[in-house]
Amino acid sequence: MNKINYQKLLDETLKKIESEDKVPALLLHSCCAPCSSYVIEYLSKYFYITVFYYNPNIDEKEEYLKRANEQQQLIAKMPTKYPVKFLEGSYDVDEYTKIGAPLAHEKEGGARCFLCYEMRLKKTAETAKEQGFDYFTTTLSISPLKNAAKLNEIGKVLEEKYNTAYLYSDFKKKEGYKRSTLLSEQYNLYRQDYCGCSYSKRYLKN
Repeated sequence: MNKINYQKLLDETLKKIESEDKVPALLLHSCCAPCSSYVIEYLSKYFYITVFYYNPNIDEKEEYLKRANEQQQLIAKMPTKYPVKFLEGSYDVDEYTKIGAPLAHEKEGGARCFLCYEMRLKKTAETAKEQGFDYFTTTLSISPLKNAAKLNEIGKVLEEKYNTAYLYSDFKKKEGYKRSTLLSEQYNLYRQDYCGCSYSKRYLKN
């Protein structure tokens, strides 16, 4: 079975957008400012982006708010070709607990994480559909610790369910992750050392 090159699919989509001479609207789910930095820099040349900060997996309210604030500050500071907006989703840790608790003993990066991907992407797709966005996607694939293939598989299913185009991607390609670390330094961004949930924090300690 051939491995799908998601960067190639993204390149093809961006080329098509350029040829159509229009600027579509993208709802970009973001887990945090550092991960979004490169993605915003990259995609704001092609889209009107609204950054959708929806992360009920983050276990502590203080941590959640700190990351949300960093996200808004980055958007305010970063120069972009087209304007970037911020949209905050609901924060209810119980939303994540319902799916995470039964898989508490799963290894980090496994089935529990896949359900978390799905939870956040589903809300992004729903919101994109409700508010009339042309595309939706997530910054999550920029992390070397996240499964880009699984993220794109989930995106494809949601694209069909909500009849809203999913922007296929693997943002760690083209040295995207490296660029995000440089931008984080440039903008003095808070870079957390765990994904957000209590399980990822436990994994860090181990």
